[in-house]
Amino acid sequence: MKQEQAFVTCVGLNHLTSPVEEREKLAFGPAELPPALAAVSATAGGAVLLSTCNRTELYAAVQPGHDLVDLLNGIKGTQIDPAHFYVLQHREAVRHLFRVASGIDSMVLGESQILGQVRDAMSAATAAGTLNGVLSRVFHSALAAGKRARTETDIGRHAVSISSAAVALARESLGDLAGKTVLVISAGSMGKLAAKSLAQQPGARVLVANRTRERALAVAGEIGANTEAVPFSQLGDALAGSDIVISGTSAEGFIIGPAEVRPLMAARNGRGLLFIDIAVPRDIDPAVREIRDVHLFDIDDIEAVAGEGWRERRAEVSRVEMIVEEEVNAFLEWWRSLDVYPVIAALRGRAEAIRRHELERTLRRLPEMDEGSRLRIEAMTAAIVKKMLDRPIARLKDGADKGLYMEALQDLFDVHPGEARSSSAAHGPSPEPPAPHIVTPATPHDHGAREGGVGGA
Repeated sequence: MKQEQAFVTCVGLNHLTSPVEEREKLAFGPAELPPALAAVSATAGGAVLLSTCNRTELYAAVQPGHDLVDLLNGIKGTQIDPAHFYVLQHREAVRHLFRVASGIDSMVLGESQILGQVRDAMSAATAAGTLNGVLSRVFHSALAAGKRARTETDIGRHAVSISSAAVALARESLGDLAGKTVLVISAGSMGKLAAKSLAQQPGARVLVANRTRERALAVAGEIGANTEAVPFSQLGDALAGSDIVISGTSAEGFIIGPAEVRPLMAARNGRGLLFIDIAVPRDIDPAVREIRDVHLFDIDDIEAVAGEGWRERRAEVSRVEMIVEEEVNAFLEWWRSLDVYPVIAALRGRAEAIRRHELERTLRRLPEMDEGSRLRIEAMTAAIVKKMLDRPIARLKDGADKGLYMEALQDLFDVHPGEARSSSAAHGPSPEPPAPHIVTPATPHDHGAREGGVGGA
């Protein structure tokens, strides 16, 4: 595929278009990313996968016409209804990514965890060798937009994370957490945030369980007061003694099901147990809801409490949108400028070929000339060519009437982009992007100022 025909495309689904039962089927774990990226890149020429608890999005540098929805379904072996995906092309795809990174398309408006997830997605693509020049630029620009949103506005000032929203849900369900034992399964970033939020609740006892005992000990030691590490081998005993269980591991299947919960509930004498599952794929089998005195909430239930401080943050959305538009326009200006580089390379190549031909012809007639004089003439002719080309090249890069200047230069100097081998020629698309083509049952951008938005962490 010729790079000049590549446009930024985003294909994805989120909690607005698809239930958690579907989203978890399309979630990509760290080990799944390299082969998935390679499979997409073989077709698209470049790919980045952003997979979080509330979204799976594929960003590709691809010419229009590729069915990336079928490609994603094929990679995961799923048959998710194409109507549950949104398909965004070029400007809309870039704008969407920048809004995601800025926190205004998150379930928790203004949450900051998504910025790190965007960075991790870019790093994974870099490691897999699927981050081409265009995608590298767009993701670096997205990170810049996200950082600006958080430093130039108050969008993140009152924000809560998914983990702290889970703690709020626990308080809402059980009231005062004093005297309650809370088991946090996962010592990853989400589990750590949940444990920190719980440790701030007066009188709550917090247990941290992780498959890696050292990790659980490290988190418990970092949080300190009222926090203990629990070996994964003692998970059953920890469950039996807990009032609340918050789980957010990266396991690919259920780690707790009716077989584990039913016996311990029989011994609790009617004492209820609250499960909050913030993992995608889910950690806790939904079938435990059928067990008496068990209450289970999953990631989709978090939305009900995710709007704390929403009114304060909503006032900042318009300011963030202005930053996003500035960054989108800057990226597209850069992208459109790429088509001048092959012409510039061809023009320089043509001029250099003429200079060298005339210089060699002249020097052959002056065999008695010493080496120093030859070098001075070489430098002088190179300087003349550079000065002659400086202004036309500058006008090409300015962008104003670029098409007119490109056509005139190609005609006047008889240059064509294919004449010169240049690394810059490999980066640039020459045609203008097509009009954005959007196929979505619930366009994510319509929800940016809502309490919901597109899932982040």
